[in-house]
Amino acid sequence: MKRESGILLPVSSLPSRYGIGCFSREAYEFVDWLKETGQSYWQILPLGPTSYGDSPYQSFSTFAGNPYFISLEELVEEGVLAKEECEAADFGNKEDSIDYAKIYRARFPLLRKAYERSGVSEDPEFLRFREENGWWLEDYALYMAVKARFDQKAWTEWAQDIRLRWDNAMDYYRRELYFDIEFHQYLQFKFFQQWTKLKAYANSKGIRIIGDIPIYVAMDSADAWANPQLFQLDGENKPTAVAGCPPDGFSAIGQLWGNPLYNWEYHKNTGYGWWISRLAHCYRLYDVVRIDHFRGFDEYYSIPADADTAVGGHWEKGPGLPFFQAVTAALGEKEIIAEDLGYVTDSVRQLVRDTGYPGMKVLEFAFDSRDSGSASDYLPHNYPENCVVYTGTHDNETIAGWFKSIKPEERTLAREYLCDFSTPEKRLYLSFISLAMRSQARMCVIPMQDFMGLSNKCRMNTPSTVGKNWKWRLVPGQLTGELTEEIAGVTRRYGRWNWD
Repeated sequence: MKRESGILLPVSSLPSRYGIGCFSREAYEFVDWLKETGQSYWQILPLGPTSYGDSPYQSFSTFAGNPYFISLEELVEEGVLAKEECEAADFGNKEDSIDYAKIYRARFPLLRKAYERSGVSEDPEFLRFREENGWWLEDYALYMAVKARFDQKAWTEWAQDIRLRWDNAMDYYRRELYFDIEFHQYLQFKFFQQWTKLKAYANSKGIRIIGDIPIYVAMDSADAWANPQLFQLDGENKPTAVAGCPPDGFSAIGQLWGNPLYNWEYHKNTGYGWWISRLAHCYRLYDVVRIDHFRGFDEYYSIPADADTAVGGHWEKGPGLPFFQAVTAALGEKEIIAEDLGYVTDSVRQLVRDTGYPGMKVLEFAFDSRDSGSASDYLPHNYPENCVVYTGTHDNETIAGWFKSIKPEERTLAREYLCDFSTPEKRLYLSFISLAMRSQARMCVIPMQDFMGLSNKCRMNTPSTVGKNWKWRLVPGQLTGELTEEIAGVTRRYGRWNWD
């Protein structure tokens, strides 16, 4: 089995000009850099349009792309924006951090100007895109236009006629908001046009894209509004139960995510058609798909919709192996990474084995004194070949920040395992990366912050917090020659070099 490696870096974290990473020249330069360091994969976070809190795991659509990622430079080259207009906009003044409030206020007016100047309604490519993607695009564009009409309120707070999609209301808003609807269709056209071009470039360089999809959709999404039958909703399309995680050693009240739960009986009776369409769409965007919260397909945690915490929830049986068998029958053999972290039971482990998908190993979990039994699963000498090892994920501390934060006895345990008591702490992150890279795991993915030895100030996300996450960005010039040689060296040393 071929040994490979990759780097985890969200598109938003690229060092492009106008406030947030996007599909600009810097994205292509990053692909070239991945090739130069011998990588095989670029792992990203979900590409969907983000809602309040800016989390890519709470999106307005599981099918749509984030308009923030559209390259404004490319629109300037097309002649639908002027460079001076982009330069005059206020996107924030920090190169290493995203100011989402300013991005929101500055980007959409520019994108609206681009749409109004584009003449897109007469563009054959746009018309073809709209026809080919109408099965999700029509509902999404209408949803976004109506949402703006209702001052960005969640669809559950809209007027009853459009909230419940009565025919007369649907017809009214389609007429009333025609140009707003077309604007959102235009944004998706440009997003997919630019992303398809970037992905093709990456593939031409031997770099494959690992995409990431949440198992659940947001309640405030076009998916839930347009397809209430897919979810556990009542006659007024309000959730009867929502998703989350039970209390554990990390949280006495558990985690209340609030996503609507699937009506798995309906999905089963329809041959899992919606899910198959969702995954087929993913494989037009990515080469490999990482499914977040994989254990929810075995059992999912159900919390009463009116609960304030996750304490009163209970486990329900998920669709299990027949779901994945239906996916394979429809789509063929596809590459999936099963995010099997957290509270993992024997039945979850069996489901991962039965599917044949590689599970995940996170090195930071290996030295947790609170759960020594589970921690042993994450010690590299116990890894199966068919897995993907990470130093940490987007939800974890950076490896440098983690080592500072753990207990003294855990630091001692980690150094004993490394057989390394002499490396200065500020350079110890390289020892952990080497430990992951030399494991027998077929694939090794390292977050960009860990390769750079950055502190927790550069952490991507702290679960159960809002307002400080998803902001970190690379600064131009940080991918130095020394860093490039260091990454290339460790990749070659442990037999993970991409020779394609």
